Order: sequence, then C-alpha cells, then structure tokens
Amino acid sequence: MTTTVSLTGVTVRFERRRSIRTALDNLSLDLGTGVHGLLGPNGAGKTTLMRVLATVLPAGSGSVRLLGRDPGNGRQRRDIRRHLGYLPQTFGSYPRFTVREFVEYFAWLKEVPAGRTPAVVTRTIERVGLTDRADTRMKSLSGGMLRRAGLAQALVNEPDVLLLDEPTAGLDPEQRVSFRRLVRELGAYTTVLISTHIVEDVASVCDEVILMRDGVIVRRGVPDDLERLGARAAGGDDGTSALERGYTAALYGTTTPVGRWR
Repeated sequence: MTTTVSLTGVTVRFERRRSIRTALDNLSLDLGTGVHGLLGPNGAGKTTLMRVLATVLPAGSGSVRLLGRDPGNGRQRRDIRRHLGYLPQTFGSYPRFTVREFVEYFAWLKEVPAGRTPAVVTRTIERVGLTDRADTRMKSLSGGMLRRAGLAQALVNEPDVLLLDEPTAGLDPEQRVSFRRLVRELGAYTTVLISTHIVEDVASVCDEVILMRDGVIVRRGVPDDLERLGARAAGGDDGTSALERGYTAALYGTTTPVGRWR
C-alpha cells in the first residue's frame, strides 16, 4: 500500500482562558488508498486532526506529509490543495450562488483547468444527486441538499485525498445509502478519511476503523472485528447494536480486543 498521508509525533495545543488544552498528543498515523473511519467521543481531537490534514491548521510540532509534500512549505501546500478535497463539519456558502455556481467557484479555487470545468462540475453535481437542483440558489436548499452541495465542492477536483467531517449529517436514509455507495467507489483509488459519530456508517463503507480519545489513537482495526468485540461485550438489552457495544469496548477497554485490533 502506497502511503499518501503520514503524521509523525504531531502535537497541537490551544490556549484558552489561561489554560492549555492538548488536542493532539504526539499522534502518528499513516494512511493509504481506501476508506478509513475515524470514531471517538466529543473532544477526542477528530476535527483538529481533520483540520491539520486539510492544511487549515498547522501542527504545533511533529511531521506532516500529504502526497509526499510538506504542508508547512507554501509552494508545496498549494500543490497539496489542488489534490485535496475537504468537507468540514460546518461550511459557509454564498446564499445567492446557485449550486452550479458554488461548485464552479471551488473548481476555480482548486485550479481545475478552465476547459474541463463545465464538464467536471456537471458530473460532480450528478454524482451527489443534485442535477435537478443545479440552478437552485444555495439559500433555498434543505439541510441534506446543502450537505450534498458541500460534498460536491470536495469532489470537484477529483482529489487524491478526501477528508469528510460528519458527512451524513442531515441526510435522510435513502441519501445515506447513496452516499455510502459513492464513498465505496471513491475508496478504490482515493484515500478517504471519514470522521463521524454514526458507527453504522463506518461499518458499512470503511476498510478500517481508527478510534481516538484524548488526542491520541487508541485502537485501529477492521469493522468486522469491532462487531465481534461487541458481541462479546455485556449489554444488548438497552437497544445498542453489537457495533455500538464494540466501539465502546474498544475505546474504553471494557473487554479483551480480538482479531486485528491493535
């Protein structure tokens, strides 16, 4: 597997109200082609990690390499961004832009060649299921449609690394199924990292699961092992699924890990 994302000893700290909070603590991570799911409780450091990988936030210390390039170098950072797609948990948009104009604008920002832009934008809008809304203004979209427009801007440059922070928020069940299908297709040739609270989304599309807590990675494994771990854990009469119990057990060490968990 070719490594496309590499972090070594990355630490990020924030100073707030005369105290210092460590968001990432000496974190190391290598990723290659495929779909990787990032799970963890609120405050685990998931969004901070995504922002570092998106070149939005610099690492306080440690080494970051994306597609073999250093995001700390201005010229290399610009090159990284041409090959990077990022859907943040919340994103801004120009409300009077149509969906097409919004996606075209991001194609321009990512330096997609002008001659290719119309075809690429049309295809991208189709991939996220918004063809019938292409000329609708952003301010008129429902929450789920707005989220799909955000996904379109992340895909418009056909990225080699795709970062999705809570991508299924606001999607209805049918839209989530379509999203999962699209992500599985992308994972065949793209490095995809999905941060989510929805364990079922990770299990259905991800090749591996990465668990974070308190700014560090505590476990990595495959979704099937997470489910087997949950089957061995106590509970089940409270309505939780085996996946959810496995997530809790792996994260907090309430039972012995199995399979590939490490």
